[in-house]
Amino acid sequence: MKKEFINSEEKVQESGDELYERFNLVVDRGQEPLRIDKFLMNRIEGATRNKLQQAINAGLVLVNGEEVRPNYKVRSLDEIILYSDMSPEEMEVVAENITLSIVYEDKDLMVINKPAGMVVHPGSGNYSGTLLNGIAYYFQQEGITEEKLPRYGLVHRIDKNTSGLLVIAKTDRAMGQLARQFYEHSITRQYLALVWGDVQRDTGTITAHVGRHQRFRKLFEAYPEGEHGKEAITHYKVVERFGYVTLVECVLETGRTHQIRVHMKYIGHPLFNDDFYGGDKIVKGTVFSKYKQFVENCFAVCPRHALHARTLGFTHPTTGKKMFFEAELPDDIKQLIEKWRGYVAASGGRR
Repeated sequence: MKKEFINSEEKVQESGDELYERFNLVVDRGQEPLRIDKFLMNRIEGATRNKLQQAINAGLVLVNGEEVRPNYKVRSLDEIILYSDMSPEEMEVVAENITLSIVYEDKDLMVINKPAGMVVHPGSGNYSGTLLNGIAYYFQQEGITEEKLPRYGLVHRIDKNTSGLLVIAKTDRAMGQLARQFYEHSITRQYLALVWGDVQRDTGTITAHVGRHQRFRKLFEAYPEGEHGKEAITHYKVVERFGYVTLVECVLETGRTHQIRVHMKYIGHPLFNDDFYGGDKIVKGTVFSKYKQFVENCFAVCPRHALHARTLGFTHPTTGKKMFFEAELPDDIKQLIEKWRGYVAASGGRR
């Protein structure tokens, strides 16, 4: 559906790695009682009654802060919130028998540890071999189709070359509850990243809007004045220092596309071997040929940006229980860190 409210009081906010956006709408004064699905059909261009009823049943429509049934009738000055999915591209997902690293699964959801190099969803240039192709196959064995569960329960994503944890919904209800948690920033996510340079402060917060680069549309950029993009907040803490590079822990308060990669570049510390944001060359270090060779060897050990989604925490959509998962560092980043530890030990801590 095209998500466009015809109301001057509408406020729209979007996410990046989270695949839902929120629309706020205040019912006009004097509005006669009208079923909420019919009301929203009149306000959203291209909306269908079936789609809206699915959203209402999934708990994605709130009236005055409360979930409602499809037969609810809107009244004057009701405040309506609609969480609506933002499918990256509308295309058929072909089911493929792809091995999935399933960390946890129950009747409502599953948590997957995605390897680096795997695209999350089909898109331009990546129509097969994606995580979603594998999930489609896995779910179809259980009788779950895309008609029953849009986008096979995908509520957020991580970059192709980022490894780590993703939660997948298995029911409409779970999808709606998880989407709301992502939007409301109650999901906790912690990443580990190796970045160029000696990060000066042990802890810090990066606040700068993130949006598409004004010239190079495949890239994203930090906009400190907030004139472009969407609000983005990243908290970081230094875990270990290696002189020319630093291992940091990043906690996302928002989930914009490429947020950590863009924010770390913004403060002068691009991710190690990040070919989009300048980390795939020597940013800090010496001019000696031995050092250059060492860095090249490091690039070979970890041939992608050094970023791993290590932890994921959320409230279970059915039981209300707090869930927490952790995925250990993959071998490539482990080996990369060990190489830098060895370099520091061999140099006696000198730079």
